[in-house]
Amino acid sequence: MTDLPSTAEPSARPPLPDRLSTDPRSPHHVAAVFEHDVGIRFNGKERFDVDEYCLSEGWIRVAAGKAVDRKGRPLTIKLKGRVEAFYR
Repeated sequence: MTDLPSTAEPSARPPLPDRLSTDPRSPHHVAAVFEHDVGIRFNGKERFDVDEYCLSEGWIRVAAGKAVDRKGRPLTIKLKGRVEAFYR
């Protein structure tokens, strides 16, 4: 049997950043975080439609209905409130 290095533990998760985006083109996208299931709680309720968040400024971005821009990406709106990010 081979021993796995301590960094290969399934419970080893990177710390959640202050600002995170689901868009791979964004400078706030961290691929290592998305290898795990991330949850967002906004004003006490868990949200499943969050595209981007910022913990320190207290906002999230969500899609604004079915509207898209000229490049086919969904238009987003910024909602302000209490934001908590966690691993599920």
